[in-house]
Amino acid sequence: MNTGKFIRCLTATLLIFAVSAFSSLSASAERLRGTVSIDGSSTVFPISEAVAEEFLTVQPRVRVTVGVSGTGGGFKKFLAGETDINDASRPIKMKEVNTSNKNGVGFIELPIAYDGLSVVVNRKNDWVDHLTVEELNKIWQPGSLVKRWSDVREGWPAKEIRLYGPGTDSGTFDYFTETVNGKAGASRPDYTANEDDNALVQGISGDEGSLGYFGYAYYAANKDKLRVVAVDGGKGPVVPTEVTINSGAYAPLSRPVFIYVRPDALDRKEVRAFVNFYIESAPMLATEVGYIPLPDSVYKRAMLRVETREMGTAYHDGAMPQSADLLADKEYPHE
Repeated sequence: MNTGKFIRCLTATLLIFAVSAFSSLSASAERLRGTVSIDGSSTVFPISEAVAEEFLTVQPRVRVTVGVSGTGGGFKKFLAGETDINDASRPIKMKEVNTSNKNGVGFIELPIAYDGLSVVVNRKNDWVDHLTVEELNKIWQPGSLVKRWSDVREGWPAKEIRLYGPGTDSGTFDYFTETVNGKAGASRPDYTANEDDNALVQGISGDEGSLGYFGYAYYAANKDKLRVVAVDGGKGPVVPTEVTINSGAYAPLSRPVFIYVRPDALDRKEVRAFVNFYIESAPMLATEVGYIPLPDSVYKRAMLRVETREMGTAYHDGAMPQSADLLADKEYPHE
């Protein structure tokens, strides 16, 4: 090798080494320590867990804990200042907003994905082709007299119907009961309730007469164990899929899901870094765990809300969001 070529190779090698060393020093300088605490919805849990695992690869010294107390149970901890972030499968309720004001605990509402609440039966169930919203109401309403499948529709077997669903602290419970029964929390009490959706999957998959509901991700992860039921909201039966949920065709059981962040928690660099990472990663990781990404414009607005620490909820009237385009048009007043 001639001298000029040797010098050029040596210079290039030293330059690469210098850049690598500088990058390593920068990464080391930016490494954070501390903890981030999350609790709340079992529906949102798979997304938050996936984000926490990915965040660990870029910030290994930050410990992120993700609990499952249900949306309502999570809000109790969040509004008491016990957690930094609350996973929520429904918007914050006005009574929770009042608690926020009373306790002096602010919140930033961030939509992070789209879900289609899925109605499922045991795989051996070969008689249910679809259910109308009216039939779901007949089954689940307070004081329901439905005991057998034959009580739901003529021609179905006189087999006992056994119901499974989220507990009363669940945002999924609130959403389903308001949408199907007309009032959040209005439900027949004689069903197997559990805040852990995996326990519901296990129960339904082992019970031939079962009927239950939970978030789409839990159905998507257990298609080999369950059969999803098409729901007729007035325009014909529709099965929840990524396409029908995102388009709004799967109505009225499609909804956005959220995380709520305490503004004062953002003073800690590890929390701020995690929340930014969450918003940036949500489109990809939501898809990986079975949910549907929201429009890019919604994530951009979410990032702006974090940067400006804009507090409040878009759902002061308590209305449950029904489609992504409604969400995109919402304004967020200050609390």
